[in-house]
Amino acid sequence: MSLPNTPSKGPTLPASDPKSALPSEVLPSNTAREGVTLRSVLLAFALIPLHCYWITLVEVRWNSMDGTALPLMITPIFILFCASLLNLLLRRWIPRHALSQGELLTVYIAMVISGVFASHDMIQNLFGSIGHAAWFARPENRWQELFFHFIPWWLFVRDRSVLRPYYEGNASPWDAKILLAWMGPLLWWAAFMMAVIFLFLGVNLILRRHWTQHERLSFPLVQLPLAMTAERDAFGFYRSRLTWIGFGIAFGIGLTNGLGTLYPSVPYFAQVKQFDIGRNITTVPWNAVGYTPISMYPFAIGLGYFIPLDLSFSIWFFFLWRKLWQVFGRVVGLEGALTSRGFPAFTEQSMGAWLTLSLVLLWGLRGYLKETLRMAAEGPASEDPAEARRLRWAYGMILIGAAFLLFFWHRTGLSVLWMSVYMGLFFLLSLTITRVRAELGAPHGIFGLKPQHMIVEMLGSRMVPAQDLTVMNATFWMHRGYRSHPMPAQLEAFKMAENGRMNLNRLIGLIASASLLSIFASYWANLQITYHAGAGAQTLGFKSFVGNEAFNQLANYLNSRQPPTVMNLVFDAMGAVVVIFLSVMRNLFLGWPFHPAGYALAVSFAVDPFWFPFFIAWTLKSLLIRYGGMKMHNAFVPFFLGLILGDFTIGSIWALVGPILGIQTYKIYV
Repeated sequence: MSLPNTPSKGPTLPASDPKSALPSEVLPSNTAREGVTLRSVLLAFALIPLHCYWITLVEVRWNSMDGTALPLMITPIFILFCASLLNLLLRRWIPRHALSQGELLTVYIAMVISGVFASHDMIQNLFGSIGHAAWFARPENRWQELFFHFIPWWLFVRDRSVLRPYYEGNASPWDAKILLAWMGPLLWWAAFMMAVIFLFLGVNLILRRHWTQHERLSFPLVQLPLAMTAERDAFGFYRSRLTWIGFGIAFGIGLTNGLGTLYPSVPYFAQVKQFDIGRNITTVPWNAVGYTPISMYPFAIGLGYFIPLDLSFSIWFFFLWRKLWQVFGRVVGLEGALTSRGFPAFTEQSMGAWLTLSLVLLWGLRGYLKETLRMAAEGPASEDPAEARRLRWAYGMILIGAAFLLFFWHRTGLSVLWMSVYMGLFFLLSLTITRVRAELGAPHGIFGLKPQHMIVEMLGSRMVPAQDLTVMNATFWMHRGYRSHPMPAQLEAFKMAENGRMNLNRLIGLIASASLLSIFASYWANLQITYHAGAGAQTLGFKSFVGNEAFNQLANYLNSRQPPTVMNLVFDAMGAVVVIFLSVMRNLFLGWPFHPAGYALAVSFAVDPFWFPFFIAWTLKSLLIRYGGMKMHNAFVPFFLGLILGDFTIGSIWALVGPILGIQTYKIYV
């Protein structure tokens, strides 16, 4: 299972397809100007509160965009597009005031970091659960007797007089009593998030050189921002006909559908948005396929073009394979049998698949990690003193973050055993998600892999004390879906820094300070919007379901103290065996078409909205390479970048129009 041409020993995830990389003519040239400059940082920090408020306004108040649910977020690309166009004018008329590529990327990175915290799966989720238990506890759900005495209330808001205006609206959050009730929990969660950020930064600093320089992973999601900001070739990118053809197609579809949403007389291309073909399949046993979404999102087709062919093939193949398993289960009468959720137990398969991917990845890194420890220990005496210094900082950040988390969990009452298992699973999954995104650029919304859920599914709820179950569920909001994960965003920033000639030490400081500012800007935006409109009244996108999921699941665990289910473990093992088999075959046979990550993504429902756009992209990319070679593939790169840019631009415009007019407008995704 060893990776060919890779300096590390042992098995790792398979190498990325070189055909997915951006051609050299659209990659940026190096620039001598420092990237992380004072003016770029000041501009970025001025934009962060506005960006956090905009995301919260359109996603929480109006539910007019799901831009942070994508691995390549919509609004940072739109902000970078506007900044790049203005910068082109500056470069032509006042060149000495124009921003360098590194400065533009500094702004973009800050926007991505702020988007991570203001997103669907971070602080929006926190506000969906932080007051939920106290407000929605009822005699019929028995929450008070089941787990109220286990909840670390210093992390939650319990005062119902403070929560009433929060859920009903028409109030200001800046009352002294309200602020005092929120201040304690929010400060503790901010400290918790910053400790996690320090841990992620440390790990990324250690792995940066290995993944970006030694293995040379393709990083598909950084291709568009690099092309948009390239200094030598920027005019070539923006003047390419194919760029604007792709842009025009996507922009036109979004514009027409947006107008069609407001004015029924305007045509509406319903096939672009996600729709379920499964509801039209009524014949037994084929109706067992259930929910089967079809979509033709232009941005997803564009992103699919930069995904390696074997992965895009594996995604749609294993999605259809999953549906055939459901049909098979109905044919043989196994549907609803064998496991807690019924055959074919895809959630259990996904647990086994992702854990195996994680362990394979960790095993493959063992030699490299030993080398980094040696360099950090030698310090100035090592062969690369500058890198050794960074490694010392990296391991120091990991120790500081881990020490605070140990203190944090001890204060909540979580035992050392379950804290170790819980955080170990979380960081293993985070590491693997980061690798998959850096190598493959695929969506990674894996909703069944919450650490406490994995523990219960594999060991049974009876094995875990009620206190530990309750405390582990306190962070349900942070790992509900992993779609806007901070760790891969940090690594992509390090990758962009190489092309933009950005000082790495300054970039680390930028990421840390932007994270802290984004946390408090997101707090402000959520409090302002929810108290004004009412979290349960007029906020159309408020994540109340996060609190429902967290505390209803906890109540189920405590009501039904079950032993481990043998068949659950069997399907966990099945997922692990499939990943190992695919990895072995991939390393033994050149051209093996099945990627283990494609299987893991498909059985965890991460790619359901995207399997058909990726099928379209795979078909087009395969035909271009087969009949025109890499030259033809590279020639069409601007077209597919234009599809992404055009779709994100019109989506952002509608997200501006909606709040201005006070209406819910068209969403380009979901």
